[in-house]
Amino acid sequence: YTHTEVCVCVCVCVLLCYFLLALLGADAAPAADEITFLPGLQKQPSFRHYSGYLNVADGKHLHYWFVESQNDPSSDPLVLWLNGGPGCSSLDGLLTEHGPYLVQDDGMTLQYNPYSWNKIANMLYLESPVGVGFSYSDDQRYVTNDTEVSMNNYLALKEFLRLFPEFSSNQVFLTGESYGGIYIPTLAERVMEDASINLQGVAVGNGMSSYELNDNSLVYFAYYHGLLGSRLWADLQNFCCSAGKCNFYNNQDQNCSESLSEVQTIVYASGLNMYNLYASCPGGVHCRVSVERDQLVIRDLGNSFINHQTTQQWSQKFRGLALMFRSVRLDPPCTNSTPSSLYLNNPYVRTALHISPKALDWAICSAEVNLNYGRLYLDVRKQYLKLLSALKYRVLVYNGDVDMACNFMGDEWFVESLQQQVEVQRRPWLYDDVDGRQVGGFVKEFDNIAFLTVKGSGHMVPTDKPIVAFAMFSRFIKKQPY
Repeated sequence: YTHTEVCVCVCVCVLLCYFLLALLGADAAPAADEITFLPGLQKQPSFRHYSGYLNVADGKHLHYWFVESQNDPSSDPLVLWLNGGPGCSSLDGLLTEHGPYLVQDDGMTLQYNPYSWNKIANMLYLESPVGVGFSYSDDQRYVTNDTEVSMNNYLALKEFLRLFPEFSSNQVFLTGESYGGIYIPTLAERVMEDASINLQGVAVGNGMSSYELNDNSLVYFAYYHGLLGSRLWADLQNFCCSAGKCNFYNNQDQNCSESLSEVQTIVYASGLNMYNLYASCPGGVHCRVSVERDQLVIRDLGNSFINHQTTQQWSQKFRGLALMFRSVRLDPPCTNSTPSSLYLNNPYVRTALHISPKALDWAICSAEVNLNYGRLYLDVRKQYLKLLSALKYRVLVYNGDVDMACNFMGDEWFVESLQQQVEVQRRPWLYDDVDGRQVGGFVKEFDNIAFLTVKGSGHMVPTDKPIVAFAMFSRFIKKQPY
Protein backbone atom coordinates (compact mmCIF):
# COMPACT_ATOMS: atom_id res chain seq x y z
CA TYR A 1 0.00 0.00 0.00
CA THR A 2 1.11 3.57 -0.71
CA HIS A 3 1.41 6.09 2.08
CA THR A 4 -1.74 7.81 0.82
CA GLU A 5 -3.75 4.56 0.85
CA VAL A 6 -2.66 3.80 4.40
CA CYS A 7 -3.71 7.28 5.54
CA VAL A 8 -7.09 6.87 3.87
CA CYS A 9 -7.63 3.50 5.59
CA VAL A 10 -6.69 4.94 8.96
CA CYS A 11 -9.08 7.87 8.49
CA VAL A 12 -11.89 5.55 7.46
CA CYS A 13 -11.29 3.37 10.52
CA VAL A 14 -11.30 6.41 12.83
CA LEU A 15 -14.55 7.65 11.31
CA LEU A 16 -16.11 4.20 11.73
CA CYS A 17 -15.04 4.13 15.36
CA TYR A 18 -16.58 7.55 15.99
CA PHE A 19 -19.76 6.39 14.26
CA LEU A 20 -19.97 3.23 16.39
CA LEU A 21 -19.26 5.16 19.57
CA ALA A 22 -22.05 7.57 18.70
CA LEU A 23 -24.43 4.68 18.19
CA LEU A 24 -23.45 3.03 21.47
CA GLY A 25 -23.07 6.23 23.46
CA ALA A 26 -25.20 9.33 23.41
CA ASP A 27 -27.72 7.79 21.03
CA ALA A 28 -27.87 4.39 22.69
CA ALA A 29 -31.66 4.15 23.02
CA PRO A 30 -33.17 1.26 21.02
CA ALA A 31 -34.04 2.75 17.65
CA ALA A 32 -36.65 0.06 16.98
CA ASP A 33 -38.68 1.26 19.98
CA GLU A 34 -38.73 4.94 19.06
CA ILE A 35 -42.19 6.28 18.24
CA THR A 36 -41.76 8.06 14.95
CA PHE A 37 -45.39 9.01 14.42
CA LEU A 38 -48.10 8.98 17.08
CA PRO A 39 -51.66 9.05 15.70
CA GLY A 40 -54.06 11.61 17.13
CA LEU A 41 -51.64 14.51 17.49
CA GLN A 42 -51.96 17.57 15.28
CA LYS A 43 -48.23 18.10 15.63
CA GLN A 44 -45.64 15.50 16.58
CA PRO A 45 -43.72 16.20 19.81
CA SER A 46 -40.37 17.93 20.02
CA PHE A 47 -39.15 15.37 22.57
CA ARG A 48 -38.31 11.73 21.85
CA HIS A 49 -40.57 8.95 23.07
CA TYR A 50 -40.35 5.18 22.95
CA SER A 51 -42.63 2.19 23.34
CA GLY A 52 -41.67 -1.46 23.49
CA TYR A 53 -41.06 -4.37 25.81
CA LEU A 54 -38.78 -5.02 28.75
CA ASN A 55 -38.13 -8.75 28.96
CA VAL A 56 -37.84 -10.16 32.47
CA ALA A 57 -37.77 -13.65 33.98
CA ASP A 58 -39.63 -16.70 32.66
CA GLY A 59 -40.81 -15.33 29.33
CA LYS A 60 -42.53 -12.28 30.77
CA HIS A 61 -42.69 -9.14 28.63
CA LEU A 62 -43.60 -5.85 30.34
CA HIS A 63 -44.74 -3.08 28.03
CA TYR A 64 -43.26 0.35 28.63
CA TRP A 65 -43.89 3.81 27.22
CA PHE A 66 -41.03 6.22 27.84
CA VAL A 67 -41.19 9.97 27.24
CA GLU A 68 -38.03 12.01 27.47
CA SER A 69 -37.97 15.25 29.41
CA GLN A 70 -38.93 18.39 27.54
CA ASN A 71 -36.24 20.23 29.50
CA ASP A 72 -32.85 18.45 29.56
CA PRO A 73 -33.12 14.66 29.19
CA SER A 74 -29.44 14.08 29.86
CA SER A 75 -29.52 15.62 33.34
CA ASP A 76 -33.17 15.52 34.39
CA PRO A 77 -34.22 12.64 36.65
CA LEU A 78 -35.72 9.36 35.52
CA VAL A 79 -39.14 8.83 37.12
CA LEU A 80 -40.86 5.43 37.07
CA TRP A 81 -44.67 5.55 37.33
CA LEU A 82 -46.95 2.65 38.31
CA ASN A 83 -50.73 2.71 38.50
CA GLY A 84 -52.40 0.34 40.92
CA GLY A 85 -55.12 -2.28 40.91
CA PRO A 86 -53.49 -4.66 41.31
CA GLY A 87 -54.09 -5.20 37.62
CA CYS A 88 -54.55 -1.69 36.22
CA SER A 89 -52.54 -0.08 33.44
CA SER A 90 -50.03 2.72 33.94
CA LEU A 91 -51.04 4.04 30.52
CA ASP A 92 -54.07 5.42 32.34
CA GLY A 93 -51.61 7.62 34.22
CA LEU A 94 -50.00 8.66 30.95
CA LEU A 95 -53.14 9.36 28.93
CA THR A 96 -55.47 10.78 31.61
CA GLU A 97 -53.29 12.08 34.45
CA HIS A 98 -49.82 13.55 33.94
CA GLY A 99 -48.53 12.40 30.55
CA PRO A 100 -47.49 14.85 27.82
CA TYR A 101 -50.59 14.14 25.74
CA LEU A 102 -54.08 13.44 27.07
CA VAL A 103 -56.68 11.35 25.26
CA GLN A 104 -59.86 13.21 24.30
CA ASP A 105 -63.47 12.05 24.61
CA ASP A 106 -63.63 10.95 20.96
CA GLY A 107 -61.05 8.22 21.62
CA MET A 108 -59.13 9.34 18.53
CA THR A 109 -57.31 12.57 19.30
CA LEU A 110 -54.67 13.65 21.79
CA GLN A 111 -54.10 17.10 23.21
CA TYR A 112 -50.87 18.31 24.75
CA ASN A 113 -50.88 18.62 28.53
CA PRO A 114 -49.44 21.94 29.75
CA TYR A 115 -48.86 20.37 33.19
CA SER A 116 -47.18 17.19 32.02
CA TRP A 117 -44.65 15.79 34.44
CA ASN A 118 -42.21 15.26 31.56
CA LYS A 119 -41.79 19.04 31.48
CA ILE A 120 -39.05 18.46 34.08
CA ALA A 121 -38.44 14.69 34.16
CA ASN A 122 -37.91 11.64 31.97
CA MET A 123 -41.08 9.60 32.59
CA LEU A 124 -41.15 5.80 32.34
CA TYR A 125 -44.67 4.29 32.38
CA LEU A 126 -44.59 0.55 33.00
CA GLU A 127 -47.58 -1.76 32.51
CA SER A 128 -47.17 -4.20 35.38
CA PRO A 129 -47.65 -7.04 36.15
CA VAL A 130 -47.83 -9.17 32.99
CA GLY A 131 -51.40 -9.55 31.82
CA VAL A 132 -52.01 -5.83 32.37
CA GLY A 133 -52.52 -3.66 29.29
CA PHE A 134 -50.15 -4.74 26.53
CA SER A 135 -47.85 -6.73 28.84
CA TYR A 136 -47.94 -10.48 28.33
CA SER A 137 -46.31 -13.78 29.23
CA ASP A 138 -45.29 -16.49 26.78
CA ASP A 139 -47.16 -19.12 28.79
CA GLN A 140 -50.21 -16.81 29.22
CA ARG A 141 -50.24 -17.48 32.96
CA TYR A 142 -51.20 -14.41 34.90
CA VAL A 143 -51.11 -15.63 38.49
CA THR A 144 -48.72 -13.53 40.57
CA ASN A 145 -48.18 -11.88 43.95
CA ASP A 146 -46.56 -8.87 45.62
CA THR A 147 -43.09 -10.42 45.91
CA GLU A 148 -42.92 -11.63 42.32
CA VAL A 149 -44.19 -8.30 41.02
CA SER A 150 -41.60 -6.31 42.97
CA MET A 151 -38.85 -8.53 41.54
CA ASN A 152 -40.14 -8.25 37.97
CA ASN A 153 -40.49 -4.48 38.30
CA TYR A 154 -36.90 -4.32 39.51
CA LEU A 155 -35.72 -6.50 36.61
CA ALA A 156 -37.69 -4.32 34.20
CA LEU A 157 -36.00 -1.18 35.54
CA LYS A 158 -32.61 -2.85 35.17
CA GLU A 159 -33.46 -3.88 31.62
CA PHE A 160 -34.57 -0.36 30.79
CA LEU A 161 -31.25 1.04 32.00
CA ARG A 162 -29.42 -1.57 29.93
CA LEU A 163 -31.34 -0.54 26.81
CA PHE A 164 -30.99 3.17 27.65
CA PRO A 165 -27.49 3.37 29.20
CA GLU A 166 -27.40 7.14 28.67
CA PHE A 167 -29.77 7.40 31.66
CA SER A 168 -27.84 5.02 33.93
CA SER A 169 -26.34 7.82 36.03
CA ASN A 170 -29.46 10.01 36.20
CA GLN A 171 -31.26 10.42 39.49
CA VAL A 172 -34.08 7.89 39.83
CA PHE A 173 -37.43 8.38 41.55
CA LEU A 174 -40.07 5.67 42.01
CA THR A 175 -43.65 6.93 41.95
CA GLY A 176 -47.12 5.42 41.85
CA GLU A 177 -50.74 5.60 42.88
CA SER A 178 -53.35 3.51 44.70
CA TYR A 179 -52.10 -0.10 44.94
CA GLY A 180 -48.83 1.52 43.92
CA GLY A 181 -48.75 2.10 47.67
CA ILE A 182 -47.66 -1.55 47.82
CA TYR A 183 -45.77 -1.69 44.51
CA ILE A 184 -43.49 1.30 45.13
CA PRO A 185 -42.06 0.65 48.63
CA THR A 186 -41.57 -3.07 47.91
CA LEU A 187 -39.74 -2.16 44.69
CA ALA A 188 -37.72 0.52 46.48
CA GLU A 189 -36.60 -2.07 49.02
CA ARG A 190 -34.87 -3.91 46.17
CA VAL A 191 -33.61 -0.87 44.29
CA MET A 192 -31.97 0.71 47.35
CA GLU A 193 -29.71 -2.35 47.60
CA ASP A 194 -28.46 -1.91 44.02
CA ALA A 195 -25.66 0.65 44.03
CA SER A 196 -25.74 0.91 40.24
CA ILE A 197 -29.14 2.66 40.38
CA ASN A 198 -29.04 6.27 41.54
CA LEU A 199 -32.21 6.12 43.66
CA GLN A 200 -33.11 9.46 45.21
CA GLY A 201 -36.63 8.98 46.52
CA VAL A 202 -40.17 7.68 46.24
CA ALA A 203 -43.60 9.30 46.03
CA VAL A 204 -46.95 7.57 46.51
CA GLY A 205 -50.30 9.17 45.74
CA ASN A 206 -53.50 8.01 47.48
CA GLY A 207 -51.74 4.77 48.24
CA MET A 208 -52.74 1.62 50.04
CA SER A 209 -50.25 1.69 52.92
CA SER A 210 -52.16 -0.26 55.57
CA TYR A 211 -55.43 -2.14 55.17
CA GLU A 212 -56.24 -1.73 58.85
CA LEU A 213 -55.63 2.02 58.97
CA ASN A 214 -57.43 2.56 55.67
CA ASP A 215 -60.53 0.70 56.82
CA ASN A 216 -60.61 2.24 60.29
CA SER A 217 -60.17 5.77 58.97
CA LEU A 218 -62.78 5.36 56.23
CA VAL A 219 -65.60 5.15 58.78
CA TYR A 220 -64.47 8.40 60.40
CA PHE A 221 -64.08 9.98 56.95
CA ALA A 222 -67.62 8.98 55.99
CA TYR A 223 -69.10 10.36 59.20
CA TYR A 224 -67.15 13.62 59.10
CA HIS A 225 -68.29 14.17 55.49
CA GLY A 226 -71.95 13.79 56.34
CA LEU A 227 -72.53 10.31 54.89
CA LEU A 228 -73.55 8.58 58.13
CA GLY A 229 -76.46 9.72 60.26
CA SER A 230 -76.34 10.21 64.00
CA ARG A 231 -78.19 6.92 64.66
CA LEU A 232 -75.68 4.86 62.68
CA TRP A 233 -72.73 6.71 64.19
CA ALA A 234 -74.07 6.04 67.69
CA ASP A 235 -74.41 2.33 66.86
CA LEU A 236 -70.85 2.20 65.51
CA GLN A 237 -69.53 3.86 68.65
CA ASN A 238 -71.56 1.54 70.85
CA PHE A 239 -70.79 -1.78 69.14
CA CYS A 240 -67.33 -1.26 67.54
CA CYS A 241 -65.54 0.86 70.15
CA SER A 242 -64.36 0.35 73.70
CA ALA A 243 -62.01 2.21 76.03
CA GLY A 244 -61.78 5.06 73.55
CA LYS A 245 -60.53 2.85 70.69
CA CYS A 246 -62.57 1.74 67.67
CA ASN A 247 -62.01 -1.35 65.55
CA PHE A 248 -63.79 -1.11 62.21
CA TYR A 249 -61.30 -3.44 60.53
CA ASN A 250 -61.80 -6.99 61.83
CA ASN A 251 -64.29 -6.60 64.63
CA GLN A 252 -66.00 -9.91 65.49
CA ASP A 253 -69.01 -8.35 67.21
CA GLN A 254 -72.21 -9.23 65.33
CA ASN A 255 -73.82 -5.86 65.94
CA CYS A 256 -70.67 -4.05 64.83
CA SER A 257 -70.60 -6.08 61.61
CA GLU A 258 -74.20 -5.18 60.86
CA SER A 259 -73.49 -1.48 61.41
CA LEU A 260 -70.41 -1.69 59.19
CA SER A 261 -72.50 -3.29 56.45
CA GLU A 262 -74.62 -0.14 56.43
CA VAL A 263 -71.47 1.95 56.07
CA GLN A 264 -70.28 -0.19 53.15
CA THR A 265 -73.64 0.12 51.40
CA ILE A 266 -73.61 3.91 51.74
CA VAL A 267 -70.00 4.37 50.62
CA TYR A 268 -69.84 1.85 47.80
CA ALA A 269 -73.35 1.06 46.60
CA SER A 270 -75.45 4.21 47.01
CA GLY A 271 -74.30 6.05 43.89
CA LEU A 272 -71.39 8.02 45.34
CA ASN A 273 -68.14 8.36 43.42
CA MET A 274 -65.69 6.50 45.67
CA TYR A 275 -62.73 8.18 43.96
CA ASN A 276 -64.02 11.71 44.47
CA LEU A 277 -66.86 12.27 46.91
CA TYR A 278 -67.83 15.58 45.32
CA ALA A 279 -67.64 14.50 41.69
CA SER A 280 -70.43 12.91 39.68
CA CYS A 281 -70.33 9.26 38.67
CA PRO A 282 -69.98 9.06 34.85
CA GLY A 283 -72.07 6.24 33.49
CA GLY A 284 -73.66 5.56 36.86
CA VAL A 285 -72.55 3.25 39.65
CA HIS A 286 -70.84 0.05 38.63
CA CYS A 287 -68.70 -1.27 41.45
CA ARG A 288 -68.89 -5.02 42.07
CA VAL A 289 -69.77 -6.20 45.53
CA SER A 290 -69.57 -9.86 46.50
CA VAL A 291 -68.79 -12.16 49.38
CA GLU A 292 -66.15 -14.85 49.14
CA ARG A 293 -65.15 -17.17 51.97
CA ASP A 294 -67.20 -15.03 54.38
CA GLN A 295 -65.38 -11.88 53.34
CA LEU A 296 -67.04 -8.82 51.92
CA VAL A 297 -65.18 -8.06 48.70
CA ILE A 298 -65.75 -4.82 46.87
CA ARG A 299 -64.06 -4.96 43.51
CA ASP A 300 -63.05 -1.53 42.42
CA LEU A 301 -60.16 -2.77 40.27
CA GLY A 302 -58.66 0.68 40.22
CA ASN A 303 -57.48 0.44 43.75
CA SER A 304 -57.60 -2.43 46.18
CA PHE A 305 -60.18 -4.87 47.39
CA ILE A 306 -61.74 -3.70 50.59
CA ASN A 307 -62.14 -6.75 52.77
CA HIS A 308 -63.87 -7.19 56.08
CA GLN A 309 -64.51 -10.34 58.04
CA THR A 310 -68.24 -10.85 58.09
CA THR A 311 -70.87 -12.76 59.95
CA GLN A 312 -73.12 -15.21 58.15
CA GLN A 313 -75.99 -12.72 58.29
CA TRP A 314 -73.81 -10.02 56.76
CA SER A 315 -72.64 -12.47 54.10
CA GLN A 316 -76.20 -13.30 53.07
CA LYS A 317 -77.07 -9.64 52.77
CA PHE A 318 -74.18 -8.94 50.43
CA ARG A 319 -74.62 -12.09 48.35
CA GLY A 320 -77.88 -10.53 47.20
CA LEU A 321 -76.18 -7.20 46.62
CA ALA A 322 -73.46 -8.89 44.56
CA LEU A 323 -76.04 -10.33 42.16
CA MET A 324 -77.13 -6.79 41.36
CA PHE A 325 -73.69 -6.06 39.90
CA ARG A 326 -72.72 -9.37 38.31
CA SER A 327 -73.25 -8.21 34.73
CA VAL A 328 -71.25 -5.01 35.11
CA ARG A 329 -67.91 -4.40 33.40
CA LEU A 330 -64.89 -4.82 35.63
CA ASP A 331 -63.79 -1.21 35.25
CA PRO A 332 -62.95 1.06 38.18
CA PRO A 333 -66.21 2.52 39.48
CA CYS A 334 -67.26 5.94 38.21
CA THR A 335 -64.45 5.85 35.65
CA ASN A 336 -64.91 6.23 31.90
CA SER A 337 -62.11 4.28 30.23
CA THR A 338 -63.80 4.17 26.79
CA PRO A 339 -61.66 6.94 25.21
CA SER A 340 -58.41 5.29 26.28
CA SER A 341 -59.63 1.85 25.18
CA LEU A 342 -60.72 3.14 21.77
CA TYR A 343 -57.43 4.93 21.26
CA LEU A 344 -55.07 2.17 22.40
CA ASN A 345 -56.94 -0.58 20.53
CA ASN A 346 -56.78 1.37 17.27
CA PRO A 347 -54.58 -0.78 14.98
CA TYR A 348 -52.63 2.27 13.80
CA VAL A 349 -51.84 3.18 17.41
CA ARG A 350 -50.80 -0.37 18.24
CA THR A 351 -48.45 -0.32 15.25
CA ALA A 352 -47.02 3.05 16.27
CA LEU A 353 -46.38 1.70 19.78
CA HIS A 354 -44.76 -1.52 18.47
CA ILE A 355 -47.28 -3.69 20.32
CA SER A 356 -46.71 -7.41 20.04
CA PRO A 357 -49.39 -9.44 18.24
CA LYS A 358 -49.32 -11.69 21.32
CA ALA A 359 -50.67 -8.87 23.48
CA LEU A 360 -54.37 -8.87 24.32
CA ASP A 361 -56.74 -6.01 23.59
CA TRP A 362 -55.96 -3.14 25.92
CA ALA A 363 -58.22 -2.65 28.94
CA ILE A 364 -57.76 -0.25 31.81
CA CYS A 365 -57.71 -3.15 34.31
CA SER A 366 -57.31 -6.90 33.99
CA ALA A 367 -59.86 -8.93 35.93
CA GLU A 368 -57.74 -12.05 35.41
CA VAL A 369 -54.69 -10.47 37.02
CA ASN A 370 -56.71 -8.97 39.85
CA LEU A 371 -58.67 -12.09 40.73
CA ASN A 372 -55.53 -14.25 40.75
CA TYR A 373 -53.31 -11.80 42.59
CA GLY A 374 -51.68 -12.78 45.88
CA ARG A 375 -51.67 -9.94 48.41
CA LEU A 376 -48.78 -10.66 50.74
CA TYR A 377 -48.46 -7.29 52.47
CA LEU A 378 -51.20 -5.94 54.72
CA ASP A 379 -49.02 -2.91 55.40
CA VAL A 380 -45.65 -1.62 54.20
CA ARG A 381 -44.35 -0.11 57.43
CA LYS A 382 -41.19 -2.23 57.32
CA GLN A 383 -40.33 -1.04 53.82
CA TYR A 384 -40.80 2.63 54.70
CA LEU A 385 -38.70 2.30 57.85
CA LYS A 386 -35.95 0.64 55.85
CA LEU A 387 -35.96 3.51 53.36
CA LEU A 388 -35.99 6.13 56.09
CA SER A 389 -33.22 4.46 58.08
CA ALA A 390 -30.86 5.01 55.14
CA LEU A 391 -31.20 8.77 55.84
CA LYS A 392 -30.69 9.71 52.17
CA TYR A 393 -33.98 9.17 50.36
CA ARG A 394 -36.72 11.76 49.91
CA VAL A 395 -40.16 10.26 50.54
CA LEU A 396 -43.53 11.87 49.79
CA VAL A 397 -46.94 10.47 50.66
CA TYR A 398 -49.68 12.61 49.13
CA ASN A 399 -53.47 12.32 49.07
CA GLY A 400 -56.37 14.05 47.43
CA ASP A 401 -58.56 14.84 50.42
CA VAL A 402 -61.95 13.78 49.00
CA ASP A 403 -60.95 10.27 47.92
CA MET A 404 -62.73 7.40 49.67
CA ALA A 405 -60.78 4.53 48.08
CA CYS A 406 -57.55 5.33 49.94
CA ASN A 407 -58.55 8.22 52.15
CA PHE A 408 -56.14 10.86 53.42
CA MET A 409 -56.73 10.09 57.11
CA GLY A 410 -55.53 6.50 56.78
CA ASP A 411 -52.31 7.55 55.05
CA GLU A 412 -51.76 10.38 57.51
CA TRP A 413 -52.14 7.93 60.38
CA PHE A 414 -49.72 5.59 58.61
CA VAL A 415 -47.03 8.27 58.22
CA GLU A 416 -47.50 9.33 61.85
CA SER A 417 -47.09 5.69 62.93
CA LEU A 418 -43.54 5.67 61.50
CA GLN A 419 -42.61 7.96 64.43
CA GLN A 420 -40.10 10.12 62.56
CA GLN A 421 -38.70 13.37 63.90
CA VAL A 422 -40.97 16.31 62.99
CA GLU A 423 -39.21 19.05 61.01
CA VAL A 424 -42.15 21.28 60.05
CA GLN A 425 -45.51 21.14 61.81
CA ARG A 426 -48.66 20.70 59.72
CA ARG A 427 -49.34 23.87 57.74
CA PRO A 428 -51.00 25.02 54.50
CA TRP A 429 -48.84 24.81 51.39
CA LEU A 430 -49.27 27.31 48.56
CA TYR A 431 -49.04 27.35 44.78
CA ASP A 432 -49.38 30.00 42.08
CA ASP A 433 -52.67 30.14 40.16
CA VAL A 434 -54.12 32.65 37.69
CA ASP A 435 -55.84 34.25 40.67
CA GLY A 436 -52.61 34.52 42.65
CA ARG A 437 -51.26 32.43 45.53
CA GLN A 438 -53.65 29.70 46.60
CA VAL A 439 -53.78 26.99 49.26
CA GLY A 440 -52.92 23.68 47.61
CA GLY A 441 -53.58 21.66 50.73
CA PHE A 442 -51.71 20.88 53.94
CA VAL A 443 -48.29 19.39 54.57
CA LYS A 444 -46.39 18.01 57.55
CA GLU A 445 -42.68 17.33 57.13
CA PHE A 446 -40.53 14.87 59.03
CA ASP A 447 -36.78 14.14 58.70
CA ASN A 448 -36.96 12.46 55.28
CA ILE A 449 -40.68 12.00 54.68
CA ALA A 450 -43.55 14.40 54.11
CA PHE A 451 -47.29 13.87 54.22
CA LEU A 452 -49.19 16.23 51.92
CA THR A 453 -52.86 16.71 51.04
CA VAL A 454 -54.25 18.19 47.85
CA LYS A 455 -57.36 20.22 48.65
CA GLY A 456 -60.48 19.22 46.72
CA SER A 457 -58.84 16.38 44.81
CA GLY A 458 -59.92 12.78 44.60
CA HIS A 459 -57.97 9.58 43.97
CA MET A 460 -56.32 10.68 40.71
CA VAL A 461 -54.66 13.92 41.82
CA PRO A 462 -53.10 15.00 38.48
CA THR A 463 -56.47 14.54 36.75
CA ASP A 464 -58.46 16.50 39.32
CA LYS A 465 -55.88 19.18 40.11
CA PRO A 466 -53.24 19.29 37.35
CA ILE A 467 -51.73 22.67 38.30
CA VAL A 468 -51.46 21.76 41.97
CA ALA A 469 -50.11 18.28 41.16
CA PHE A 470 -47.38 19.72 38.95
CA ALA A 471 -46.35 22.22 41.65
CA MET A 472 -46.15 19.39 44.19
CA PHE A 473 -44.23 17.09 41.82
CA SER A 474 -41.80 19.84 40.86
CA ARG A 475 -40.92 20.61 44.48
CA PHE A 476 -40.52 16.92 45.26
CA ILE A 477 -38.23 16.27 42.28
CA LYS A 478 -36.17 19.43 42.82
CA LYS A 479 -35.90 18.86 46.58
CA GLN A 480 -37.54 22.21 47.25
CA PRO A 481 -39.64 23.04 50.33
CA TYR A 482 -43.34 22.35 49.92
